[in-house]
Amino acid sequence: MFLRKKTMSAVVYHSYGTPDVLAVADVDRPEVGKGQVLIKVHASPVTQGDRRMRAADFPGFLAIFGRLMTGLSRPRHSIPGTNFAGEVVEVGQGVTQFRAGDRVFGACWHGAHAQYLCVDADSALTKMPEGTGYSEMADVPYGAGTALRFLRDIGETQPGDRVAIVGAAGGVGRYAVQLAKHLGAEVTAVCRGSDADFVRSLGAHEVVDYKLQPFPGDEGRFDIIFDTSGTLHFSDCRDALNEDGRFLSLLMSLDLLAHAAWTAIRGGKRAKIGVALESRESLDDLAELIAEGALTPVVDRSFPLVRIRDAHKRLEERHPGGSVVVMPGTSAG
Repeated sequence: MFLRKKTMSAVVYHSYGTPDVLAVADVDRPEVGKGQVLIKVHASPVTQGDRRMRAADFPGFLAIFGRLMTGLSRPRHSIPGTNFAGEVVEVGQGVTQFRAGDRVFGACWHGAHAQYLCVDADSALTKMPEGTGYSEMADVPYGAGTALRFLRDIGETQPGDRVAIVGAAGGVGRYAVQLAKHLGAEVTAVCRGSDADFVRSLGAHEVVDYKLQPFPGDEGRFDIIFDTSGTLHFSDCRDALNEDGRFLSLLMSLDLLAHAAWTAIRGGKRAKIGVALESRESLDDLAELIAEGALTPVVDRSFPLVRIRDAHKRLEERHPGGSVVVMPGTSAG
């Protein structure tokens, strides 16, 4: 007897462009396989990474690599979304670490902007801390995961370090401020003046309004400058670093690669590069930090899935003071 496939609502796009290329459609619901878990997605953020993939907006020499990854002429995967929080509804054969009813959060390459998502049980997936909500946890792998990778692992932040976070109110910056403080650093937040109170509430010791005050400023002042905005170069910040200072940037460029290679050989002030790839281990670390109160997710606004275009426009136009989240289980409002 023929069994009709179950369907679900999902965001789909078949060409690159503005938020108007996004639509919501009924598609086949994924079926759980061996070693996989099926998740009912309760929340999924719209991140700057999602925006870049939607628009094929990859800076500089990364444009060709970005297109090779996502699709040369059109998106290779029609359902976007790379981070999520939800509930396990089914586990596949051989899965022992999760069971139906577990509240989880994690990261994937695509497919999270949908009512259901299937991922490998041993991928970047872990249980949510007690007392946390889906909308708050959905954005953690992207923002907090990137901050953790750059500040703890690449920058090797130590207690007493003087750390500047450029773009401190942004998706990565707001976690970077909190994490740097947790690691024992003295934090200078660089942002718009209208965000000063917000970043102070996250733990910044000093705030620099980049429109009114030159940055980086004093010579030899910082141990680490972490540019989450991609607006600075190593040469802009070299004088402001102390003799063992480190410059970190989310924008991978040929200039940064060249400086990283040269300073690794020469020593002293360093430009350091890296990639933030989520893993079960990093998510476990983040869950522990959130449970301890060291990191607090901040949500700007939540949208039902059918308003995915509005969610993208909010990210692009409003400079949100927190994550922008879509809720696949929420009715239009």
